Amino acid sequence: MTMRKAFDFAAKLFRDTSGNVLPIAAVGMLVAVAIVGSAIDISRSYLVRSQMQAACDAGALAGRRTVTTEGFDKASKDAALAYFATNVRSANLKLGTVVPDFSSPDNGQTVVGTATTVLDTLVMRVFGRNTFDIRVTCSSSMGVGNSDVMMVLDTTGSMNTTLTGSQTRIQALRAAMKNFYGTIAAATASSNARVRYGFVPYSSSVNVGRLIMDRDRRYIVDKQTYQSRVWEASYGTPSSFTSWSRSNAADNYNTLAECNANKPPNSSDFEDADSGTQRKYEYSCQETRVCSFLIFNCRTVYIVNERYQSRSVTQGWSYQPQEYDTSVYKTFARATTPTGTNGANVSSVWAGCIEERQTVAQSAFSYSSILGISPAGALDLDLDGAPDVNRDATKWKPMWPEVAFLRWDSRSNYTTAKTSNGGAANSYCPVRAQLLAPMSQSAFNAYADSLQAEGSTYLDIGMIWGGRLLSPQGLWSSVVNEEPRNGGEVSRHLIFMTDGEMEPNYLIQQAWGIEYYDRRVTSDGYSNDAARHTSRFRAVCEAIKDKGIRVWVIAFTTSINSDLKACASDSSSYVANNSTELNAAFQEIAKQVGELRVVE
Repeated sequence: MTMRKAFDFAAKLFRDTSGNVLPIAAVGMLVAVAIVGSAIDISRSYLVRSQMQAACDAGALAGRRTVTTEGFDKASKDAALAYFATNVRSANLKLGTVVPDFSSPDNGQTVVGTATTVLDTLVMRVFGRNTFDIRVTCSSSMGVGNSDVMMVLDTTGSMNTTLTGSQTRIQALRAAMKNFYGTIAAATASSNARVRYGFVPYSSSVNVGRLIMDRDRRYIVDKQTYQSRVWEASYGTPSSFTSWSRSNAADNYNTLAECNANKPPNSSDFEDADSGTQRKYEYSCQETRVCSFLIFNCRTVYIVNERYQSRSVTQGWSYQPQEYDTSVYKTFARATTPTGTNGANVSSVWAGCIEERQTVAQSAFSYSSILGISPAGALDLDLDGAPDVNRDATKWKPMWPEVAFLRWDSRSNYTTAKTSNGGAANSYCPVRAQLLAPMSQSAFNAYADSLQAEGSTYLDIGMIWGGRLLSPQGLWSSVVNEEPRNGGEVSRHLIFMTDGEMEPNYLIQQAWGIEYYDRRVTSDGYSNDAARHTSRFRAVCEAIKDKGIRVWVIAFTTSINSDLKACASDSSSYVANNSTELNAAFQEIAKQVGELRVVE
């Protein structure tokens, strides 16, 4: 019996009032079947719609997450479709063909998706409804809240190494930085989020002199001893005294007392006679007879007798520690020192790089949230404490290349003794560090383009100053803790990039002086130098993370060793073997500085 005939029959039964209990019951059963059947099929449609919506959302999120600087390309679309397929189970729900589609109306900032399918009914087809058409939409975008990002960037000499083609590592870094900014800027374009950037380029020192001087000029010393040189004279053995008597009439005196009163004073020491010799003079009065041949008479007079010693003089350099007045130099005014050719004065202006505060030449350093940095005497690792303005040991010193010299003995062996043999020390200074500040794209790009590669790899000095400039409790806390206008919370991120492992050089001027002579880190000027700097690096990393700062580490064209891995926060380290992977690492960090979210 067809469904239409069944309803006609039921109608006749309804009009027939004789013996109508059974017909009414049959009709009731039909109504119940319709109600229950519709409930079953509608529930199935809701279940399918919910699952398709979840799959669509997952696909949109995956598609947005894989967006790179190329925008929403085929790789991003394929990722979205793959995630959709993984999350929808059409076979279990007896669906028809599921048709998903993903696109982006704004080159990847927002990913939108749709999905359609046809669901066959199980019960409602008895009443003439064979299918349900189901359609869902989804959209995903990345948003960034208030964020402070401190970039601690390796600008050592190895960053000039060429990658593929003609691009160098430093050029790849510049490009990746700019793309990072672009990703963050796109995510905040339609919001009131505040994003600030700070920078600490590092090599063998950091350029933070102006930041310190702006904070308090007393935090930098007014005098400092450097490994330097002094233009000195060396003297030959003095000769025997040579003497003669002055016989000019003007030098004749009638009395001994008159002669003694008018004779020249004796030399207290040797005096310059010409460029190659010096003389020392002594004078005495001598009695003599003066006779006139015209009148044949004589008289007694006193004349001055002069005698002197001479000695040869040779001038040259003495290479030795020398104290200099830094009170003018530290102000970035021109300062003069007698360190030029043959002791001539030369002038120089401070570039801004520093030598660190007092430390301890110890092999191991550590940090705990209770005790802080250990040993406590290592002020170079103190991220928050201010110098004592009355104690130079607690202050920073200007790194002064123009007065920095190495020295060696007659056999060309380096020596800590005073010597006449030496030469200028190499000294490298990166571009200026920058405090946290909002930046335009052009300003950010200009800073990235200013980075130059030179110097040796001191990972610790970069991390120390990245931590100081980002610390909410440090000398620049007023900048760090500045409240955003939107009143929201601020997340803090330190991105540490290096293209190599710790590689100190004990014969250059760097943040701990010239190590071979100053021995602020080692006991003999060189042994275990890298290991001691690495221990400092590890301790400072822990101190920074303990402040709630997320530390990201990118190892560029180098493996990420256990020290770099330990420095990074959880799930926050990357290896980049080429420029593409470096860009991808910065992009991944940018996405995690922000957050992906379903828009609808």
